[in-house]
Amino acid sequence: MARIVLGIAASHTPLLALSARHWEQRAAADLANPQLNLSDGRRLTYDQLLAEVGPRYADIVTPPVLQAKAAACQAALDRLAADFAAAQPDLVIIVGDDQRELYTGANQPSLAVFHGASIAMMDKLRKPDGPEWLQELGQGYLMDDTHVIPGAPDWGLDLIHGLVDADFDVAASDAVPDPHGAGFGHAFGFIVKRLFGGRPVPVLPVLLNTYYPPNVPSARRCVALGRAIREVVERSPRDARVAVIGSGGLSHFVVDEALDRAVLDAIHRADGDALGAIPRPALQSGSSEILNWIVTAGAMLPTPVAWSEYQPLYRTPAGTGVGAGFVVWKDGH
Repeated sequence: MARIVLGIAASHTPLLALSARHWEQRAAADLANPQLNLSDGRRLTYDQLLAEVGPRYADIVTPPVLQAKAAACQAALDRLAADFAAAQPDLVIIVGDDQRELYTGANQPSLAVFHGASIAMMDKLRKPDGPEWLQELGQGYLMDDTHVIPGAPDWGLDLIHGLVDADFDVAASDAVPDPHGAGFGHAFGFIVKRLFGGRPVPVLPVLLNTYYPPNVPSARRCVALGRAIREVVERSPRDARVAVIGSGGLSHFVVDEALDRAVLDAIHRADGDALGAIPRPALQSGSSEILNWIVTAGAMLPTPVAWSEYQPLYRTPAGTGVGAGFVVWKDGH
């Protein structure tokens, strides 16, 4: 019988695919971002944010601190990869958000399941003449070429049927006709590149629209979706070891340690009600990727957390950056 043997939640920020010496490129993007999201729902320019909070993080955005945090994050990712290898999954369900890579505003499902045999990555970061940091990012995200990842068509159909029967309205997709124009993005490529160790394990993508109103699912709905995914897996007669991985998060593009630690605390307590009660204003822009974690936590709530790591990755004096988090749930059987 099928069972979920491993759960993982992992950030996929560019900072994790770039060496620390290139983090300044992401800081420059923050300075130019006119829509830096705060957890109370406001959006500010960097100058407005700096005027409100002051340069409170100036002492910790130094090269030695950034290098130490980069090393800690890479050590956590190495540990995730080791747990993945030890679990030996036959199928990996990756819950990720699409950021105008596969879908557009012309067709943006709230929830989609891909049931194709081949998952083609979009090559929009193929920049052979671009700067070194951009080439490094493309490689880390598997977006430097039209890489192909094995899919799980039978499992995909099972999941679609099961979720529809559980009253979820699921969009279904089974092919990527032109990955040069539209294909899978970094939420999926980073996980495969960094954690799979080159193993060709079939992937079943679950795509959430976390970024783009008006059809972003609520946190409460995401808890329910995770539970429904678990029920579909556990009802399957297939003999398979399944891993569920949530890709993205935590808070960004302004780091909110209180929000991040509240999410992690609720995960450790297996408190689905607390996760489902996170308000929409706290789940905007990059912070919306926390919804991918909430789906994964919903699928793993009966399973204890084995370990977690958290690093607030500040990269400007006013506190922009990313809350980088890593969680592992392990089946004790």
